[in-house]
Amino acid sequence: MANNDASKIRFAPKGAVYIAPAVGATLPDEVGDGKTPPTGYKSLGYVTDAGVVITPTITSDPVNVWQSAVPVLFNVSAATFTVSATFAETNISTTELFWGASWVPVTPQGGGAADTWRLDLTSTPDLQEISLVVDWGQGDHLSRVVIPRSMIQERGAITLVRNAAQEYQLTIDALDSDGVLGYVLTNQDMTAPVTP
Repeated sequence: MANNDASKIRFAPKGAVYIAPAVGATLPDEVGDGKTPPTGYKSLGYVTDAGVVITPTITSDPVNVWQSAVPVLFNVSAATFTVSATFAETNISTTELFWGASWVPVTPQGGGAADTWRLDLTSTPDLQEISLVVDWGQGDHLSRVVIPRSMIQERGAITLVRNAAQEYQLTIDALDSDGVLGYVLTNQDMTAPVTP
């Protein structure tokens, strides 16, 4: 099929973000159905309409030589793979990820069932490693990014106002996993030759 093919322009009207503990996670090797979490993963729920931003970055340093006014090559000095999103649901997954701690029930002084839950913010936080999956699609065309190991790199502020929902803004950075930052899956045939 030739270039200039409008049928190959893609949007992302639907999608989801899933997490699992990095240790022991069964990494998906299929694109999925666009609706079901991969085995062992749980959904982070609604994302604001700003969507999800996936940013692979390579930092390189020029190698300069005496015989040339321009670099003769570039050497990779750093690589990152970042996923940013603002989550709109206040649920156990988004809040524990945002606060970096786990909820525990508080037993009432007089006994009985807990009706309060507590999340302790330690002065020496222990950063949690997670495995991250981002799914998106348009019609029957589905894509998936899998990051085997990652950590929260940055958290935004929660704004408490009368006329806007609470939001949990997170930036998640990939960590090295045996030489891999992550991988991309799609059900679109990417082996079809491109003709001029």
